[in-house]
Amino acid sequence: MIKLHHLNASRSIRILWLLEEIGQPYELIHYQRDAQTHLAPAALKAIHPLGKSPVIELDGKVIAESGAIVELLIKRFAPHLAPDEESAAYGDYLQWLHFSESSAMLPFLLTVFNRYETKAGTTLKFLDSYAAMEFNKVFTYLNAYLDGKTFLVEERLSGADFMLGFVVQGALQMLQCGDKYPHIQRYITHIESLPSYQRALQLEAN
Repeated sequence: MIKLHHLNASRSIRILWLLEEIGQPYELIHYQRDAQTHLAPAALKAIHPLGKSPVIELDGKVIAESGAIVELLIKRFAPHLAPDEESAAYGDYLQWLHFSESSAMLPFLLTVFNRYETKAGTTLKFLDSYAAMEFNKVFTYLNAYLDGKTFLVEERLSGADFMLGFVVQGALQMLQCGDKYPHIQRYITHIESLPSYQRALQLEAN
């Protein structure tokens, strides 16, 4: 059976949502962030040296990195959540599957961290303008791509959506920029309405 070591408010929501969509039996092991530091508990280091989540256990092997987990679980248990590898859409699928961590995550995190630093009195000489420029470039591109689309690839739910949802939802919520990127906002509103996503949120809240 799959074991998911799940940390609240983390990338692990991708895997929890995916497992709920797949319907494959799994064991959910909860971890909570420290209320003061907001960091993961030390107990996660007993599972994987990085002490981060998501981590799954499958066939006696510990596997980290949400992108790798998404690809592995889909290939093994839910091939319908990816285009055929010989199809024209497969290249698009791989691009969007990795977009969230390669292009979107860094400017999002930099923007959030810069706000914390500015509030703490740090004078930013480069990162502030760089992060704003990169964030706007990446999210404007994504917003234009999502115009008229419900999902990222082939107008159906795929692994790319499981990966992207966490980043763009966090960005729009934390930075309050949904009005600037209406197609991303519409995309996320639809993702949030999916039954499997709702079940994942309920499980995280327990």
